[in-house]
Amino acid sequence: MIARVWLVLTFALTLAGCVQPVAQAPVTAPAPVAQTTAGARLSPNAAARNFVTVVGRIEPLAERMCRERTRGVRCDFRIVVDDRQGQPPNAFQTLDEDGQPVLGFTLALIADARNADELAFVIGHEASHHILGHIPQTRRTAMTGAILGGILAAATGGGQAAIEAGQQAGATLGARGYSKEFELEADALGAEIAIRAGYDAVRGTAFFDRLPDPGDRFLGSHPANAQRQTVVRRVQARLTGAGS
Repeated sequence: MIARVWLVLTFALTLAGCVQPVAQAPVTAPAPVAQTTAGARLSPNAAARNFVTVVGRIEPLAERMCRERTRGVRCDFRIVVDDRQGQPPNAFQTLDEDGQPVLGFTLALIADARNADELAFVIGHEASHHILGHIPQTRRTAMTGAILGGILAAATGGGQAAIEAGQQAGATLGARGYSKEFELEADALGAEIAIRAGYDAVRGTAFFDRLPDPGDRFLGSHPANAQRQTVVRRVQARLTGAGS
């Protein structure tokens, strides 16, 4: 049964889109970055340059914060771009087979970002899933859900197909149990990373205004956009003394 549970988990687990710290430099108001006309998309070349620049500023800071806030965790982020055509705007965090943290971004997401602040917040958010240990936590809750789902199906007289379906449903419910909380936690730490790198995290959440709002659906995977923006505004106000 355990072996089958792990097969279930390979389909149920991927975070998409997630200690004594050393002294850090004082945080000031976000530094100005290149602006674009409201609602305008950047040219492909400008979008690519923005992404490279933001990665160069965010990655070393995120790795340092990871080392400060974790123990026994790999902090050497590998950032990859999914260049397959037709992929929607998306970002994700996962671990490769050697345990190295991977941050992935589609070309559509990079092209859709209106400014460097949006990219900084998204990259910081995905790195935060790793720093906060969300994948291991999700695996534990999914494993528990899968086992309980299989046991319940077996106890009610279900056959093998029913047990496997119960495992699948249990793993999904277990994985989603804390997904909204994890997203808000990653929003908060991702905002801090972006701000400490000199970006405006509140401005970076403007991409939420272009996304369908998941609302506050029961067992949904993401919280309402407005709730996420509120979390980021509070972090920026706390760190810089400036609101939105």
